Amino acid sequence: MSTTRYPFTAVVGMDDLRLALLLNAVSPAVGGVLVRGEKGTAKSTAVRALSALLPQVDVVPGCRFSCAPAAPDPACPDGPHEPGPGTARPARMVELPVGASEDRLVGALDIERALSEGVKAFEPGLLADAHRGILYVDEVNLLHDHLVDVLLDAAAMGASYVEREGVSVRHAARFLLVGTMNPEEGELRPQLLDRFGLTVEVVASREPAQRVEVVRRRMAYDDDPEGFTARWAPSEAELHDRIVTARALVARVRLGDTALHRIAAVCAAFEVDGMRADLVMARTATALAAWDGRADVVKEDVRRAALLALPHRRRRAPFDAPGLDEEKLDEILDGFPDDEPEPEPETEGPGGSDDPDDDDGPGDGPDGGGGVPPQGGGPEAPENPHAPEPPAAPQTPEGPEAPAGPEAPEPEPARGDGGAGAPEQAAVRASAPFRTRMLSVPGLGEGAAGRRSRARTAHGRTTGAQRPRGQLTKLHLAATVQAAAPHQRARGRAGRGLVVRKDDLRQATREGREGNLVLFVVDASGSMAARRRMSAVKGAVMSLLLDAYQRRDKVGLITFRGTGATLALPPTSSVDAAAARLERLPTGGRTPLAAGLLKAHEVLRVERLRDASRRPLLVVVTDGRATSAGALGGDPRELAGRSAGLLRAGGVASVVVDCESGPVRLGLAGVLAAALGGPAVTLDGLRADSLAGLVKAVRTPSSHSTNSTSTSTSTSTSTSTSTSTDRHSNRRAA
Repeated sequence: MSTTRYPFTAVVGMDDLRLALLLNAVSPAVGGVLVRGEKGTAKSTAVRALSALLPQVDVVPGCRFSCAPAAPDPACPDGPHEPGPGTARPARMVELPVGASEDRLVGALDIERALSEGVKAFEPGLLADAHRGILYVDEVNLLHDHLVDVLLDAAAMGASYVEREGVSVRHAARFLLVGTMNPEEGELRPQLLDRFGLTVEVVASREPAQRVEVVRRRMAYDDDPEGFTARWAPSEAELHDRIVTARALVARVRLGDTALHRIAAVCAAFEVDGMRADLVMARTATALAAWDGRADVVKEDVRRAALLALPHRRRRAPFDAPGLDEEKLDEILDGFPDDEPEPEPETEGPGGSDDPDDDDGPGDGPDGGGGVPPQGGGPEAPENPHAPEPPAAPQTPEGPEAPAGPEAPEPEPARGDGGAGAPEQAAVRASAPFRTRMLSVPGLGEGAAGRRSRARTAHGRTTGAQRPRGQLTKLHLAATVQAAAPHQRARGRAGRGLVVRKDDLRQATREGREGNLVLFVVDASGSMAARRRMSAVKGAVMSLLLDAYQRRDKVGLITFRGTGATLALPPTSSVDAAAARLERLPTGGRTPLAAGLLKAHEVLRVERLRDASRRPLLVVVTDGRATSAGALGGDPRELAGRSAGLLRAGGVASVVVDCESGPVRLGLAGVLAAALGGPAVTLDGLRADSLAGLVKAVRTPSSHSTNSTSTSTSTSTSTSTSTSTDRHSNRRAA
């Protein structure tokens, strides 16, 4: 199998991605790149290809931490290093797997030797391997939050710290950080987004000529990797030389007061939090000037830096899409005096062009393609590839960019076995979201780290100790000493040191929080549309989605109306996708409550097979009416009760959000909650600042007493309020 990488200069299009990567290669102080895009857009290919362009590094022979011979790290665990010549090697590209442990990332200490011999036996991790190279994290949004925190802290400080029970090791860790992610699989928290210097959105080209060129080059590479790479070697060498030249120039680039005021004005006008954006823009503009061979930062550098550094920092709420208003940006920059006439460039890029992406089109380079084809994919590419593109031609409503205004037809949601024959009413907008009360699954889980339910986790408060089942990761010092103490005389202890054996070591057990699968089952029938109730219902579900986003849950969405139920969104980490589906949800038709509950049972059964450790929380949003049996036949209310009992028998923790309103209420949502074995709460009671009570833990059906609507005895007086309301509702329904 060939080990050659696809050439960077053979990547078609994606000007912004290639520029962002090259700027970080010129100046790693920019802070890395986050590449967001749909699947199959060559994100990983472009990142892996960059490592071949980086200059070689000189390292101290035998140093596991890649110290530079001219300036070795004084705190290097392998030091101190004697002066002497170094060994040149290529810059590394280290990949961090999604399932990596913290010890694999930062390194591991041999606790047994540290306690018994006083030796800092340290095994370097991936951060040490990536020092002075590239650290690539594919699907960074799927990493556990604590790993992302450790990773970004090391990138910001240029060093990694490993501490275990008072034993600490520090080593240098300066690297070019690149992360890729598919937003459909979930978003990064805003705090983590802000830690990446630049962000680039990548989409597949809609230009047929460019797509043809992509296929042609990829097939040529797959057929003959070595030959294809050799044909692109001259272009690779030119780009490598340009990186070296720009690196030498970047320290001499002048960032004048006018440029600094432009940067500050842009960040202030776009209401960017903190000062990191200003710093990143300044470093990016400086790198752009060096890349173009100039010794001064000009207005265009500031503009291009803003387009790369600010969009992800403009995300004001979890459901807002990243972006930047380019017209507003131009207005801000035009408010400053024009730059003085530019001096001649100090150095010219290889090939006689100041623009790294200038060429004459796909037919100019080896194998029918130029070194870096223009974004347009044809000979009529714009002179400046970073200038704003003209607006795309309007598309028909059937296209992917159909207008979303009031005149546009509402997209039809996927119809499962439901919806057929249901009179549809136009979708209504959700009311303003609010902060919801805490809902959690009872008991102690072992799922992925999150912020909702109690669970055994790698991080959290220490609750006990046990013998390690594999490699020791978290030492419980007191329990270890207690286990070793009775054997000291038999082991011949003579000095002050404690004689510790492997059997004495104890692993700390910790309790933290996990993320759950929150499955929403939303009633979209005609009864929900009455009295304009659906707007409040959508607002409540949107508020719960926001809560799920903050607590790192997976979410799914089932709707039922007409004659059946539809899985509108399979369980996913992308809360944004759930919010989008909910926003355009239409209403109308009868109420097949049983179909919605049975669909939920099937979805949870499949998800339990996929991830048994992630516990579900079922949230049913309805007024409790059941007016249609759909294809099942029989009494709709009896079917709904039996379906609820099926979920209860499976141990699914549930809560019913009662959407009934008006002076006359039937209390059917309370009856449904009793059948599910969970509490019912009104829309008002869902608010965190409401006086109405809501339990903090939803009891599992198996733990309920004969009064199925009662709640956990550990809750406060709000429990009795909720319980009495449910009993009263049940009596009225009867």
